[in-house]
Amino acid sequence: MNIPWVSRSTPTMASSTASILFNGERAVVFLFVARVLFSIPSSLFREAVALVVLALAGLFVEISVDTSMPFTQFKTRAGVSSGLLLGAVTLPTVVISKLIQLWRAFLLNEVGLEELDYLKVQYWVTSVGCFAVLVFLFFVIRWSSRPSSCSSFCSSWYPKIMLCCMLVYSTFCCMSLATRTQDGMQTALNLLWVLCHGFAAVKLILHLLHKFPSCASIGEALLVTAGLICYFGDMLAYTISKVQRNFLTPAFAFDYGIKRSEISVIIQGMLVGLLLFPVLAVPITKLWGCFIRLTSFRAFSHNEIHRALIFYTSLSFLLILIIPSWMQFVHNFPVHPLLWVFMFVFSDPSKRLSLCFYWVAVICVSVVRFYNISKNSKIQRILLRKYYHLMAVSMFVPALIFQPKFLDLAFGVALAVFLVLEIIRVWKIWPLGPLVHQFMNAFTDHRDSELLIVSHFSLLLGCALPIWMSSGFNDRPLAPFAGILSLGIGDTMASVVGYKYGVLRWSKTGKKTVEGTAAGITSVLAACFVLLPLLASTGYILTQHWVSLFVAVTASGLLEAYTAQLDNAFIPLVFYGLLCL
Repeated sequence: MNIPWVSRSTPTMASSTASILFNGERAVVFLFVARVLFSIPSSLFREAVALVVLALAGLFVEISVDTSMPFTQFKTRAGVSSGLLLGAVTLPTVVISKLIQLWRAFLLNEVGLEELDYLKVQYWVTSVGCFAVLVFLFFVIRWSSRPSSCSSFCSSWYPKIMLCCMLVYSTFCCMSLATRTQDGMQTALNLLWVLCHGFAAVKLILHLLHKFPSCASIGEALLVTAGLICYFGDMLAYTISKVQRNFLTPAFAFDYGIKRSEISVIIQGMLVGLLLFPVLAVPITKLWGCFIRLTSFRAFSHNEIHRALIFYTSLSFLLILIIPSWMQFVHNFPVHPLLWVFMFVFSDPSKRLSLCFYWVAVICVSVVRFYNISKNSKIQRILLRKYYHLMAVSMFVPALIFQPKFLDLAFGVALAVFLVLEIIRVWKIWPLGPLVHQFMNAFTDHRDSELLIVSHFSLLLGCALPIWMSSGFNDRPLAPFAGILSLGIGDTMASVVGYKYGVLRWSKTGKKTVEGTAAGITSVLAACFVLLPLLASTGYILTQHWVSLFVAVTASGLLEAYTAQLDNAFIPLVFYGLLCL
């Protein structure tokens, strides 16, 4: 069996052990992890140990990748390091930060024990997925390549360290899951469930890197893999629990997770369905091809209009019948879920419809203006793209303050539209495919490729994920604003000031400047000073500590300065995790 391997695009050789172990990005990552560990209660000791082991394993595997040059079968995004440490620890650390927040709520009797148990399972799902990928990559690189002469330290000690990490991690994972129930069979099922996520994560990251070459670094692919595995697994487990509750005897039924809102069910159904749509559309297309060959409709086999008709029909069938059927099964909507959405929007038309008109006006004016500038001006594309960050601030901040539930739904709809348009662009579906491709190319940068354009996805998800994760109990009023503040204000100011006035660079090879980073940190702090009194006037109880806020803003600003990974994806999550403490 040939095991595929993924390589860096620009491998670098370190001159000493110290230079191998430390760089700016790794220092910020360990600052992030240390800040979370400092706030963790004793009840989460097992999860804390697992997080430390995961971070150490991520460091060792990243060094092994960066100090070796194996045969490459997959190509990653050019010009960046592997980013494995950042990709491995980001999502598990964010989940454990949320666990700390829920533990405070549990002590105040604001949430029940079932919500804590649910989030613990989510932590182990994401953590085990990341750890399984690290272990797989480590052994592949050990078997498929010879370490360079400068990594003799790695060659002699890293296998032993990785073996210790595996033993310690497995032990504490089993201990944590065993404490959730006194039933040995249930514990075994929990362990099997988590282990399946680990295997699925390995398969998925290899599939992503094979199908989308040069679109992401390994760390970016690992972040996407962990998120998708967690989201898909949550949907599958929730569906299974509903099946057992409806069709099996009470003795065998069990509750999974927590009570879901209608909006969360609709978003999950739409997104998972659209992500699976390309997989389901391929066999449909093949069946249609067989039908064409066996009948007299050969004239339609290469007809773009006919092909587009099949695509739009299949997509409509998915969105109108299949996905709503799942929503109806798991949540028992009183009406069709799409009708429920319209009823929800028109239940408060003066605010929600006005907000929709405001969004449409801002989008139309901004898109037309920026698109014309991109064709007729010599403005740097990176600065032009930052105007969209400012547009996100003007659109999302008022909605988040006054209509947070409606904004949740709007984010889900917007992301679904982005997914549909990207599928149309990649598959060149008539008549929108070429038009969408031409428009999106005006705003791409070095992080995008002809195969996949990810910048708009990362910006939207960077703003949406902190808001979605803040649903339910939230005693940190700034946490939902993590993406909007870090991307819309901090990242924008850092880029503009650094590009126009930056002189002192953080590294000899990088483009980030000290002046830009200082401007980004200062602007986010200033925005927080303005935002907190405004939130207090709307009824929020201010519990944000200024020292913790300063650490969170500084750490996210330094991460923006040092990392070469997709900052729109990582910075909001790191900032959110720190704001939850």
